[in-house]
Amino acid sequence: MRTTSSGVASGLHPHGISDRDYQEVFTGTAPVICAYHGYPWLIHRLTYRRPGHDRMHVHGFHENGTATTPFDMCVLDEVDRCTLALAALERVPRVAGRIGHLRQHLRDRHTAHHNHIRRTGEDLPEVRDRTWSG
Repeated sequence: MRTTSSGVASGLHPHGISDRDYQEVFTGTAPVICAYHGYPWLIHRLTYRRPGHDRMHVHGFHENGTATTPFDMCVLDEVDRCTLALAALERVPRVAGRIGHLRQHLRDRHTAHHNHIRRTGEDLPEVRDRTWSG
């Protein structure tokens, strides 16, 4: 890919960045876990020619055809904090083999969440009643 003197990839969108600049943001061999409020394939299409594309793991909207609770939509789209944390930990070689108990705990929490929503039509109280401080 050729770049102009300003570092913009020639022939591409003027707000695009060069591969060199892209690699400064998405460095080395580290996995990139992305929560995107849209279709994951879009991010993959935008980055498929970029260095390290295989390290890009995008979580986002899935066409589930259902109406449910706000948190359940996050779980279904795999953008809830538990799924994203687990996705990141699973891709870090030095810890990936040691998270079995955490993985099971998070699966158990998702199962409890799923069962509660199906029974009551509401998110778990710990999610629904959460208040943000600070």
